[in-house]
Amino acid sequence: MKFDRAAGQNPIDQLHVVGHPLDRIDGRFKTTGTAPYAYERHDVVPHQAYGYIIGSAVAKGRITRMDVARAKAAPGVLAIVTTLDMPALKNGPMNTAKLFGGPEITHYHQATAIVVAETFEQARAAAALIETEYDHDEGQFDLKQAQHAARPVQGANGSRADRVGDFERAFSASAMRLDETYTTPDQTHAMMEPHATLAAWEGEKLTLWTSNQMIAWTRRDIATALGLSKENVRVDSPYIGGGFGGKLFLRSDAVLAALGAKAAGRPVKVALTRPFIMNNTTHRSATIQHIRIGTDRDGRITAIAHESTSGNLPHGRPESAIDQTKLLYAGANRLTAMRLAVLDLPEGNAMRAPGEASGLMALEIAMDEMAERLRMDPVHFRILNDTQVDPEKPGRPFSQRHLVECLERGAEKFGWSHRKARPASVREGEWLIGMGVAAGFRNNLLTKSAARVRLDSQGIVTVETDMTDIGTGTYTILAQTAAEMMGVSIDQVRVVLGDSDFPVSAGSGGQWGANNSAAGVYAACVKLRESVAKKLGLPPAEAQFSGGNVHVGNRVFPLGQAAHEGELVAEDTIEYADVDKRYQQSTFASHFVEVGVNGFTGEVRIRRMLAVCSAGRILNPKTARNQVLGAMTMGSGAALMEELAVDTRRGFFVNHDLAGYEVPVHADIPHQDVIFLDEVDPLSSPMKAKGVGELGLCGVAAAIANAVYNATGVRIRDYPVTLDKHLAHLPRMS
Repeated sequence: MKFDRAAGQNPIDQLHVVGHPLDRIDGRFKTTGTAPYAYERHDVVPHQAYGYIIGSAVAKGRITRMDVARAKAAPGVLAIVTTLDMPALKNGPMNTAKLFGGPEITHYHQATAIVVAETFEQARAAAALIETEYDHDEGQFDLKQAQHAARPVQGANGSRADRVGDFERAFSASAMRLDETYTTPDQTHAMMEPHATLAAWEGEKLTLWTSNQMIAWTRRDIATALGLSKENVRVDSPYIGGGFGGKLFLRSDAVLAALGAKAAGRPVKVALTRPFIMNNTTHRSATIQHIRIGTDRDGRITAIAHESTSGNLPHGRPESAIDQTKLLYAGANRLTAMRLAVLDLPEGNAMRAPGEASGLMALEIAMDEMAERLRMDPVHFRILNDTQVDPEKPGRPFSQRHLVECLERGAEKFGWSHRKARPASVREGEWLIGMGVAAGFRNNLLTKSAARVRLDSQGIVTVETDMTDIGTGTYTILAQTAAEMMGVSIDQVRVVLGDSDFPVSAGSGGQWGANNSAAGVYAACVKLRESVAKKLGLPPAEAQFSGGNVHVGNRVFPLGQAAHEGELVAEDTIEYADVDKRYQQSTFASHFVEVGVNGFTGEVRIRRMLAVCSAGRILNPKTARNQVLGAMTMGSGAALMEELAVDTRRGFFVNHDLAGYEVPVHADIPHQDVIFLDEVDPLSSPMKAKGVGELGLCGVAAAIANAVYNATGVRIRDYPVTLDKHLAHLPRMS
């Protein structure tokens, strides 16, 4: 199905099932422990052995010798594969760091061997017996030091920066100016479920039961790495216990499980340990962001520049922290640019809302600082600088843009009018109280997605697609879509996900999953409806589907009757033309936060949070709310505690477990609320929906930082906002 114009009235608009806050259909499996996660696929293949992966003890250099004799002789050991046993495996297009093979070491904990044994404990014990010697090279691990040698990243027009108008001249002539630098640290995904894979071979055919967000990418890239045809690889990932972008790509658990299984002649399961996850897989790269804003005396932005520097391995990509600044606020004269420093740290790559999450941490503090210089309310300042067109391409309007409504609704609901503009002016006992606001922004990405739907004689509809559910409610949303389209209740729909034998979907990532995968199911159901009508001798254009029946005038047939001679099957793909090129498609939010800061200890406590989201039709308000609440919590961690500490001598992340890398817990977030604007976006898809999960994260950290400033009068521009950064500057407590 081609989507090349605004969606008109369609069966989804009935909203009999879609749009309702239904419970997750997979919830009972998760709460009873019967959901099959990757490491727990005990029933799919017999005689499973255990693999334990070893990582490099140096960050840069070469392995000169590996002695595995003692390890091979250890109890229970079935096979050992080392990186010296083969040349470097070929990377697919999504990987930067090498995954295995050859002596060269480019980052700490790069995989160097897998030990396969009858038990996990035997594999781990034998791994400790392997002796490895290195030629160690000096590396660069400090972004602040490396920033001066960072190279410009080519802009959209091929230059070193993207420009509109004459920023330097306009900034110099501005009545009010801001020129500040902000930093964000390296961060890790810290998902609950580790990277895990069970691999089994049958001849030259490989099956991976794994924890992965993007099935088709992983199938392609494991085939590339191992020199297999794609048809000889099956990837199965029906349940994922958290990903946040860390499981978008093929990682060493899958590669080494496959190599270990081949060497042992047995199925092999591998789960990465927490320190190995943090140093071997991917993370969000630290940034140094330089922001300049110029306004006229009335507060209208006349010049805005956002330049960001981040680091990565050679041939890696930057943390694109400037993305939202291209689109969020008006301003005739604009400059955005990125620089990339070569660092010998583990690979920097996608983490929830890559680019916008870190970029808004800086931009939305800068907007507050500018508002204060103008003696203007920060909500009003943002509203004043709203735009309904792409600021870099004024002839390109937004498909929907309700940022102003998000800000106004949020301010009213949160009681913003009670905020005191003068910092450190509200106290409750030993607590300093402050409110903060920030805008949220995340682009709506359109990508083709396919599905297959089946109808049996009992009227049961089965949906098959390689789409994954990473805790986002995908099972439920796709069931709602099929139920709405086929006129049945949700308990008459069966959804099967995550298998590469199924049609290729959008996958889970980038906030594109729900809208696109549901649109793929919609397209397949359109075909199935046509088949059903023809089987029943009805004109497809007139057939109505409801209550488990098919209606045309006074003629009524049970849906299942169409399949009484055999199952009906339909498959289709939603494919987008240039709608997203003609209209800028984005999602928007406002975030409001109230904090208390202890005037004696500097401890920060979040008291309440509110998000108001504009994201098209909300397919399931309950699962969408869950996503936004989780994202707000994740943003709280980014604001107040999350930071990978880099050992700048040895090149590794020191706090590489959940004891040292702190994340928020329930007690840290006492009250949260979410409001979804009632809107549809017919230019997005036939579902008229958009993504929302990452939007809930974008801007939260800055709202918290702004609230801390309002409470204390101490401006912190280097995340996380920890008490050591403001304790000495807090106002005197009487």
